[in-house]
Amino acid sequence: MDLLEYQAKELFRETGIPVLPSQKVRHPQDLKGLKIPYPVVLKSQVRAGGRGKAGGIRFATNTIDAIAAAQAIFHLPIQGEYPDILLAEAKYDPEREFYLAIFLDRSVRRPVLLGSPYGGIEVTFDRENMQRVVVQEGFSPFYARRLALKMGLKGEAIEAVSTIVESMYQLFVQKDLDLVEINPLGIRDNGEVMALDGKITVNNEALNRHENLAQIVRESHLGEELEAVYSCIESETIDPDGNLTIVCNGGGLTMSTLDLVCQAKGKPANFLNLGGERCWHAAKIPLCERLQIGLERVTSDPHIQVILVNLIVGVVSCKDVAETIVAFAQRPEIDRKYRWIVRLAGRDCELSHKLLSEAGISVPENLDKAVALAVK
Repeated sequence: MDLLEYQAKELFRETGIPVLPSQKVRHPQDLKGLKIPYPVVLKSQVRAGGRGKAGGIRFATNTIDAIAAAQAIFHLPIQGEYPDILLAEAKYDPEREFYLAIFLDRSVRRPVLLGSPYGGIEVTFDRENMQRVVVQEGFSPFYARRLALKMGLKGEAIEAVSTIVESMYQLFVQKDLDLVEINPLGIRDNGEVMALDGKITVNNEALNRHENLAQIVRESHLGEELEAVYSCIESETIDPDGNLTIVCNGGGLTMSTLDLVCQAKGKPANFLNLGGERCWHAAKIPLCERLQIGLERVTSDPHIQVILVNLIVGVVSCKDVAETIVAFAQRPEIDRKYRWIVRLAGRDCELSHKLLSEAGISVPENLDKAVALAVK
């Protein structure tokens, strides 16, 4: 489960990772009492990625502009999710931006450090730029310094970035997290560093061991949503040694897809039924959010190699669903580990196919071809 940016930064601050002065905004008029000097940046607090490109991050130089920007952001859905809170933050101009992350690689059962000298909105998880260091035994500053050197850093930047990585690892271990990400980490020529954006993925099974994390979840109402999601998503293990998972929405669609896979001699490990739109009207949990949580569940199985997604999209746009899948597939702990086959039916299908194809995800013309690709 992903925390919101402001929640991640609260944990950064507690761990000693530098973050900018900030203030939560629950209503545009709250900006009349803003205590941060202008210029400021206003950020939509949603769990979906791509906030900047979608218009969910805006700059303001005075109160009037800030209120207008906040009104626009509050009414802007990003992948079907509206923000309940905005984060107002001091504007910061770094000389360079880096990408840093720590995640648990379940395939090797070890923490992995990731770093790229190219951070920010355009970061991609390609092998040319992303450096990787596996923590083989007990963590030591050696691992952090090794990552900084592999990133090509020199001089004071090595020490500055290494210190941040050490603090990130401390947070990662102490809170039993699945992912700690800073993107970007801004750095100035004087050696000052700043976590300009951050993401934390909480291990749901660890919440009962960390009351402060559980409190963060309760305060943001994520706990109620998570409970609703897990109680209504239908999941069943078929073959513990299978290598394929099926993700659908609706009982009939799930069973028909499962039957076709079995007829084609496929080996499904499990299936996931996200539920039809009628079932979810009362819960008010968007399909994209259910899909993200569902994918987190199925990818926790180390045997899975193929993910077959077959969704009939009614309320939201297929484009939003495609963006959710691409964002999940490009997570550092997920990237290139699975073979994805996605079939979507609904509004904006052609655009969704383009987005998925550009991300290297197979988009077959029909269900028969999707099944054939999944079992080959």
